[in-house]
Amino acid sequence: MLVWLALTLASNPVAAQTTSSYSNTTTGTISESATPCATPMVRNFTVAANAQTSDVNIGVQFAHTYRGDIRATLTSPAGTVVDLITNVGATANNLNVLFDDAAGTSITAHNANDSTVAAPPYQRTFSPQGSLAAFNGQGSAGTWQLSICDSLNGDSGTFTRADLTLTTVPLSPYADLSLAKSVSNAAPAPGATINYVLSVTNAGASTLTATGVTVQDTLPAGFTFTGAAGFGSYNAATGVWTVGSIPPGVTRTLTISGTVAASAGASVTNSAEIAASSAFDPDSTPGNGAAGEDDSDSATFTVSGTRVAGTPPTLVCPVGTTTFDWDAIGWSAGTTSGSPALTAIGTAAIDIAVSGGAFLSNATYGGQSPTRQNVVTGGLTPAQFSIFQLVDFTSQAGSVATTISLPTAVPGAQFRLFDVDYAAGQFADRVTVAGSYNGAPVTPILTNGTANYVVGNSAYGDVLSTDASGNGNVTVTFAAPVDTIVIDYGSHALAPANPGQQGMALHDVIFCRPTANLAIAKTSSVISDPVNGTTDPKAIPGASMRYCILVTNNGSGTATAIAIADALPAGTTFVPGSLRSGTSCAAAATTEDDNASGGDESDPFGASITGSAIAANTATLAPGDAMAIAFTVTID
Repeated sequence: MLVWLALTLASNPVAAQTTSSYSNTTTGTISESATPCATPMVRNFTVAANAQTSDVNIGVQFAHTYRGDIRATLTSPAGTVVDLITNVGATANNLNVLFDDAAGTSITAHNANDSTVAAPPYQRTFSPQGSLAAFNGQGSAGTWQLSICDSLNGDSGTFTRADLTLTTVPLSPYADLSLAKSVSNAAPAPGATINYVLSVTNAGASTLTATGVTVQDTLPAGFTFTGAAGFGSYNAATGVWTVGSIPPGVTRTLTISGTVAASAGASVTNSAEIAASSAFDPDSTPGNGAAGEDDSDSATFTVSGTRVAGTPPTLVCPVGTTTFDWDAIGWSAGTTSGSPALTAIGTAAIDIAVSGGAFLSNATYGGQSPTRQNVVTGGLTPAQFSIFQLVDFTSQAGSVATTISLPTAVPGAQFRLFDVDYAAGQFADRVTVAGSYNGAPVTPILTNGTANYVVGNSAYGDVLSTDASGNGNVTVTFAAPVDTIVIDYGSHALAPANPGQQGMALHDVIFCRPTANLAIAKTSSVISDPVNGTTDPKAIPGASMRYCILVTNNGSGTATAIAIADALPAGTTFVPGSLRSGTSCAAAATTEDDNASGGDESDPFGASITGSAIAANTATLAPGDAMAIAFTVTID
């Protein structure tokens, strides 16, 4: 049973406060089996009238032996959660407490038994473990939820009642913002130009101009940004539309333009939400991600056209390729890791891990998965071997992650995945491929088959492909340096809740062989001069200048036998003993003598001077590494 009582307090009419109470007396059992913390007891309080919350109290009464088992929270319509009590009271029984931030003592100090005499009034008053002030400023309308659970075994009890008290003030002044989003073409062809239109409106009845308004619109994979026009500014990298101010009755509009980067059959949804505003909004909270509020909206397009297998980009490898060929590599059935040797690259590491499911054994596909087999062939004739992952997923969230870790980055890579497809009521394959280089993300290009479509770096099966067909193929191309590749295989939304058996195969991987890419830069600075000393020195006769030569390997292969030659600038004289080396100009502090012999020539950098020529060398420079040689001259 749910009842409510409202009392209006006499006050200044502009800032009049209203205190309203809402009671829930629906009894129920509280125990580890009836109300575990995974599925707690929920008691709702429905508030129809909207106002701005300024104070919240809640009284809770239940009978329960060993109160230390109990946890309780209060959640506002905006989604804010406040902890009331969490395993407090140890062996004490029952709870008959009004939770009020103004109480002088925290509930954590309550270790006595409580009465089961009917409330209200409540026997005791404590402040909650969280702060009810977290609700202040929020709109009151909607469903408030009291959640109670029993976190330990052995005791039980009965919920009696709860009373929620809200103190509110009128919504004025306020700005009622709403967001609308649309797409210019809901069924565009692959590569077509489309526009998203965003509109933010401040309702005419609003009493405030909203300032500091921003909208978060992170563009989805499958849409390539080309430009934006309209009110304010849009940052495609962050997805933030900076709107600024919106007076009452005014609408601000932004058009985001781009091209479709998904294959036929792909559905792409773009969601946006008002992220910030200076003003209170009576029916929504900026940036809370809550569904159903009028400050958020989405638009979806589905790519039209007859699907054909895509044409993968050509892999460009400056110094040739190394192929990781499953026809030439052994892989025992059920093996989940390996360390293959790759020519001109080194020893790689392959790790395969399943979550939310288990690998299956099937004699047709080579036995215990993951296994090397040539039954699922991707349409290749004659059939070639690939590593097959046959798995029983227990939910849509299950996945298999295959990680390929390289000892050094390669300039690019390309491989095919077989059998990414769909069978109604059985499975709906989803594969997402990501890479990284020195920890930074690298996004590959995925090319679809006719049994799947591609959105960004994910492919989704929507048509059945047989074991010997190439319709379920997906080609993955890394056209930038990469040292780690992760292939995440699982299900998408068309799959049943329990997808069951499904499988995918990883075919040969072609790696571009690593190549070095050396860049050189020379900088100079005036250290001192005879007139100014070290304070704002000038390049005048007698001045000392410091030069630095920096060589950086920006490639993915190790450079060897590196030698540098640099002639001293005309009109300068080398300062003996000034040669230094290091991994950057700022860190060039290792002493190098002036000759070309001795241990300093290989520590790991060497430097010397002959006549007016500086020479420097190092045996190797790994990807991402640098060598710096610094020296001082005097201006003649």
